[in-house]
This record gives sequence, structure tokens and C-alpha cells, in this order.
Amino acid sequence: MFCFQCQEAARNVGCTIKGVCGKTPETSDLQDVLIQFCQEAAVRWKADRQGTREIAQEITRALFMTITNANFDNQALAKAIQQIAHRMDHPAQDWTLEQFLRMPHAGILEDADEDVRSLRQLAVIGLKGLSAYLHHAAMLGYEQENIYANFLSLLADTETLHEVPLLQRLVLDVGSLGVQGMALLDKANTETYGDPEVTKVRLGVGNRPGILVSGHDLRDLEELLEQTSDKGIDIYTHSEMLPAHYYPRLKRFTHLYGNYGSSWWEQERDFEQFNGPVLLTTNCLVPPKSSYKERVFTTGAAGFEGCRHIPDREGSKPKDFSPIIEMALRCPPPKPLEDGNLVGGFAHRTLESAAPQILQAVTSGAITKFVVMAGCDGRMKNRTYYTDFAKSLPGNTIILTAGCAKYRYNKLDLGSIGAFPRVLDAGQCNDSYSLALIAVKLKEALGLDDINKLPIVYNIAWYEQKAVIVLLALLALGVKNIRIGPTLPAFLSPNVSRILVETFGLGSIQDVEHDMAALIG
Repeated sequence: MFCFQCQEAARNVGCTIKGVCGKTPETSDLQDVLIQFCQEAAVRWKADRQGTREIAQEITRALFMTITNANFDNQALAKAIQQIAHRMDHPAQDWTLEQFLRMPHAGILEDADEDVRSLRQLAVIGLKGLSAYLHHAAMLGYEQENIYANFLSLLADTETLHEVPLLQRLVLDVGSLGVQGMALLDKANTETYGDPEVTKVRLGVGNRPGILVSGHDLRDLEELLEQTSDKGIDIYTHSEMLPAHYYPRLKRFTHLYGNYGSSWWEQERDFEQFNGPVLLTTNCLVPPKSSYKERVFTTGAAGFEGCRHIPDREGSKPKDFSPIIEMALRCPPPKPLEDGNLVGGFAHRTLESAAPQILQAVTSGAITKFVVMAGCDGRMKNRTYYTDFAKSLPGNTIILTAGCAKYRYNKLDLGSIGAFPRVLDAGQCNDSYSLALIAVKLKEALGLDDINKLPIVYNIAWYEQKAVIVLLALLALGVKNIRIGPTLPAFLSPNVSRILVETFGLGSIQDVEHDMAALIG
């Protein structure tokens, strides 16, 4: 195997024996085959442009399955390959798992030119992240034919383009489409569940049995809330599901009790202590320990061999969560981990409505800088950098955040500036569009002609592929001088890194003191 798609790639080069995420070489090979079939299907689509919506739906779901910590179930991956093969009338539609494992396939290292390999994989990895956003939007009934067509066309180009200049253009085109995809998901979420509201979320536990929901899928959570509304069960969010509490349509469920635990990588502790069943709606899934594995359920693009999987919806019918509910009723309440509250819900419309106060704070000097600290959290010890950086920021700065990176500092007592807490949480990594839109609106309000003249700096943590499409989207919007960490991606060759530095000022984090001076002054 060779995999370097996430920030934990071994030695920051690539995993070759077993994934740091826990996936086996067999799972890695199946994911490579699935990506290859998706690319070939996109090339065929580009030749006749028939069945755009249907093939795009299948491919976005399939690519979502290959995102880090999403699906470890080899049978599920083989089935996904069969479905794409069936779409192409390929003989592999009838193959077994063993045949797929024996199949020669084009791996990442097929490209001998490291710059071609780097740019091609940067585009593929970005499209993987975008596939997650498009899939979430589709689950809420929001799809756009032109976005699907452009997605398939760009995916086909990752298979057919071989020249560095063309691949450079391709990467920026992926970023531009990422902006459109994130805007579509924002529309899907807000028109379905209402605009996020500033909300205080409980961190403690109740005395009733509970179900813990992790991942990102809001529709799965809503259907579970509906099916447990009269069962005497409390529903808790975990990690990236925390922002569900901000949506008016979900807040109406009184048994949406609070948030339990912290970031995805701490789920071994959190799931162990919770006592009740856990539902993984998407990534991020850590291979579960035997002590609680029987309580873990997966659904959608997520999967793990030995964990029960909730099947997809049939037509307009909701998913059937009765197995989880039945288990929850037999379990004791969750053990308490912490007390207190978290405050969030500062999405773009919330802050737009507070524009006069924000502008007054900026012009008066009460706020001198906005620091975008969005993105992913992870296990590596050097990620304490983000906690230390947040603690070291001057009291006249505001942190804008989205994604699970916020768990490095959202429980710190950093105070407030006027009516604004100094950590403004816009939501999931899926909601990163809010942060881009806030910058655009602030540029307009201040009458600036360049987004880079704003009092906004970017210090972003990355881990997986959705963070990559967010980065490419920011670059496509013209944002420069972004710092990312804790390391630069392993899939960036030295030449591609140099191009990104020279063109966009992209840099890697160093230490808190150095970066504080460089970003804040």
C-alpha cells in the first residue's frame, strides 16, 4: 500500500505497511481500485455526458467512502466498486472481493514525475473533500446539474491530464468548484434547518439512557431525533455534530440534550465512558476497541467490519434506527465527563446581522485582528501548538473557527470583546463557507478592493481531505499568506510547494512566538 492523503502519513511521506488511521493494506488497495473506477467512469461520462445526476451521485458517495477514517469495511468497498462497474457495464460488476484484491491497479506512485503526481493527487484529494459536501447537500435534496457536470469533468481530467501547467489550472478549478459546492451545502443546511443561532450547549449528562451521534450528517440526526422523541432517551452530539445544536429546526427537540466528549481522536475515551450506543454518520471513525465495539453503529459512507450498519433510505422513507433505540433502552445513562457549556452559532448571517457592532469594534481598535483557526484536529502531540497559540493571542483579537480544530481552544476561558466571545464558532468543517463569506462581506463593508487588506489572518490546522478542499477554495478566492499545520501535506512535492509559496504565500507553522510575530505583529 501507499497512502499519503492525511496529515498523519507515516514520516510525513506515506503509509506503506498499515495506515496510521488503522486501515489495512487490503482496504487501502480496495480504495485505490474504487478511485480508479470512479475516474474511468468520469472519463466515459465526459465522452457522452449522459446520466449526469445518477453517475455523480454514485461517484460522490464512493469517493466519500475513501476519505480518511470513513470506511474500513472491505465488503462495502467491494460493493461500491461493483456499482460503479455496473454503471460502465464493466465485467467487474460481478467480481468477488477476492478478485478485486488480486486486481492490478494504478496506485498513487504510478506517476514517475513527482510534480505531476503531486498536482494530480492534490486535485483528487480536493475532489474527495468536495464529494463529501455534495453528498451531504444531496441527502437534503439540494443538487445542481452544473456542479455535478463540472465535478465529473474535473475528475476525468485527473485521469487524462499529464502536463504540469494544465494540472496547475486543474487544481485551481477544483478550488473554484469547492466554493460553489460549499455554498450549495450552506443553502441546503440553512433552508432545511434554519440559520444557526447563538446557542449555549450543555456539556454535562442527564439521568436517562442516551445515544451518542458523531460524524457530520444532519439528516441522520434529525431522523434519529424524530424516532426517539417519546422513548425516554436523550440524544447527545459528539465532535463535529456539536453545531447541530445551533439549528432552530433541531433545537425544537427537547431531548437533544447536549454535547458529550471532545474531538474525534478522543473517541476511545468518550465512547467507552458513554455507556450507550454510538452512531457514526460519516467520518471520523477510529477503529473501535473490543470493549465498546458492539455498541458502535455506522451508516451512510461510514463502515467498519463487525459493526452493525444502518441501511440507506429506501425512496422517501427515513432510515430505520430501531436497533440503536432498542439497545439504548437497555443501557445505563452516560458517565459524566465534564460540566459547563459551550457557546456557538456564529455563522455568516449571525455575524452579518451584527455588522454595525463589529465595524464599530474594528474602527475603534477594540478588535485589531480576526484570526481564522478553522480545520481539523488530530492525535499528534504537536497540535498543542494551537492551544498555545490561542492562549497567546492578544485580548483584542477574535478567533473565527469551524471544524473540530476548535476543540483545541473552545473550552478555554479567553473572555470576550463587548458582546462577542473571543472564539466565534461557525459550525462544522462543512460550514467553512461561512468563514469565507464573512471575509467577503467584511471587505465590502470596509470598502476594500482586496480581500488580503482585511484585518484577517489564517492559521489553519488540517488533517483530512475536506480541509484540503477548503484550502483550495480559499486560494481560488484569492486569499494569500495562509499558514497551515502541523505539517505541510506529504503529497506536495518540493516544486509544487514552491509554486504555492511564491504564488499564494502559503506557509507552514513554526513555533508560537515566531508565528505570533508574523501574523499578529
